[in-house]
Amino acid sequence: MRVLVACEFSGTVSRAFRARGHEAWSCDLLPSEDGSPFHIQGDVLAVLDEGWDLMVAHPPCTHLCTSGARWFAEKRVEQAEALDFVRALLDASVDRIALENPVGVISSKIRKPTQIIHPHMFGENAAKSTCLWLKNLPALKATQNVPPAFYTNGLPRWGNQSPGGSNRYGPSPDRWKIRSRTFPGIALAMAAQWSKP
Repeated sequence: MRVLVACEFSGTVSRAFRARGHEAWSCDLLPSEDGSPFHIQGDVLAVLDEGWDLMVAHPPCTHLCTSGARWFAEKRVEQAEALDFVRALLDASVDRIALENPVGVISSKIRKPTQIIHPHMFGENAAKSTCLWLKNLPALKATQNVPPAFYTNGLPRWGNQSPGGSNRYGPSPDRWKIRSRTFPGIALAMAAQWSKP
């Protein structure tokens, strides 16, 4: 199977599919973090029509996710462009498509997600609401539920959360990169469950 992982510089998802014997390529404007020869550095829209059987897309969430809602009024143009990019990915002539993004305006401006998952459903000690919009693919099934690391006022918290529930990653130039990487447990589940015809 030929797999395109759109907007991925880490190689996490493409490696998981290659480990199962697929021809899997990542594509991003950034170079590959792991130096993989299976990486296309450039605009993913330019390679959408190259005979892919499956695309897993991770469009940038900077102008889309609700964590940045307080700036939405100031970036209407950027948000409209980001939504157009999401539509182009969802409308690609690829038989099976999964598009991943945090909770945000895709749900209200395009359509509701097929499902919402968390890393702790796939063996990771982390919480992060992750929406999946699926075309001709089954919803992901949890592979290994990790219990909360601790509770605050009766609310569950995982290892990547502060007692207040916010993300533990402090401000840094690479914060967006750290937060945008797919958790390995989710990548393995995608590769295992979506490798089936």
